[in-house]
Amino acid sequence: MAQKMPCEPCAKTINFIKKIIFSEDFINKHKRSHSDFTRKRSLPFQTVLIFLLNMLRSALQNELDIFYKTINKEDVLKREVTASAFSQARQKLKHGAFIELNEKTLKHFYDNNDVRKWHGFRLLAVDGSTIKVPKNDDVREYFGELVPRQGESCPLARISQCFDVLNHMSIDAIIEARSVGERDLAVRHFKLISAGDLILLDRGYPAFWLFRLIYEKNADFCARLPLNQWNITNEFLATGLQEQIIYLTMNASSKAKCVELGLSTDPIKLRLIRIDNENNENPTILITSLIDTNLYPVEIFRDLYHQRWPVEESYKIIKSRIEIENFSGKNVEAVKQDFYANIFTCNLTSILAFPIHNKIEQKYKHAKLNYKINWTQTFAKMRNFGILLYFRKNITNLIEKLHILFIDNVSSVRPGRLFPRKNKVQKKRHDFSYKPIS
Repeated sequence: MAQKMPCEPCAKTINFIKKIIFSEDFINKHKRSHSDFTRKRSLPFQTVLIFLLNMLRSALQNELDIFYKTINKEDVLKREVTASAFSQARQKLKHGAFIELNEKTLKHFYDNNDVRKWHGFRLLAVDGSTIKVPKNDDVREYFGELVPRQGESCPLARISQCFDVLNHMSIDAIIEARSVGERDLAVRHFKLISAGDLILLDRGYPAFWLFRLIYEKNADFCARLPLNQWNITNEFLATGLQEQIIYLTMNASSKAKCVELGLSTDPIKLRLIRIDNENNENPTILITSLIDTNLYPVEIFRDLYHQRWPVEESYKIIKSRIEIENFSGKNVEAVKQDFYANIFTCNLTSILAFPIHNKIEQKYKHAKLNYKINWTQTFAKMRNFGILLYFRKNITNLIEKLHILFIDNVSSVRPGRLFPRKNKVQKKRHDFSYKPIS
């Protein structure tokens, strides 16, 4: 390319990660026993961890053969490690290694980059989902299951993310039992929020106690209210106004939760906003802590709420593209390892792609349409290629090649396009005994 790619910040991040992974303190903290990973074997701590970061989805033996072919620069596949040996080695690794690695890497990213913000706020969308987990008795007991009226029961886990929608980072992700509610997981996410964060919430989250928790963290929020469930929503709709300042008071259930969390029960001064939709659809009612009408006029809120869409897209990517439900192991610890390893790799991909956003804008500034990174292609390029970053000494050239691939794989942004939610799509079930070959 004519213009030099911004590889240096990315190279610093990779070297920062490698320093953590090869640290004795990190290894000792995240191995199960003092005697684990002490002998010189073909599967040391770092190799086991890095292998799990490769977005595994095919048969474990096939993945291992490709992994060693890639890092050893072999022309053909050669058996270096058996699947059985790896399965034994991964039992010595705690899934918390991936959580700590993610936390430290994100802190390094935010401390060293001028990240994208909305009116000075870091935009964080909280959203939850469920994923299918292996049909194993221990897994079924730990995560719970969905028992339909007809057909076989299905083990399910609850997952939740607090997602930086402008920088495509999952600042916190959790996998838990299906019985744990999305609001309870949101409370755990909110340990990481502070002043300067603006939380975007969908219709299932609004509650006085949740708003109070965000308020006492000195953060702000914008949430969509469900219609016909809140009295303030019905009263506001009846006025015909486009916006209104209110004082939200608690109900009995919120009082109990406030007491449990040690929150104040004082009313909160908030703002209701009505957004009229096309095609005679019901209006969208938002409730927000951004009460300054001069700084935040009504007109900006239609776009603000839709800014949460990347968190929805992230679930599509991890479920359909990365195939997160296609687990490489069948027990609870393997499920957690795969989940948190994939979350970390998604974040690392976003970090490597971060300098590219401006490059794409410059390249297509005279085009009729706007263009953005094609995340499906970006994650595809990281698989089997990204692991080289951990094993090569000179990684600048590798990062530059990745950046070129990212720029060459973009998608156009077509304003106003709507894709109605498909409620009857039959989801693919990944059978552990019948893995794909790639």
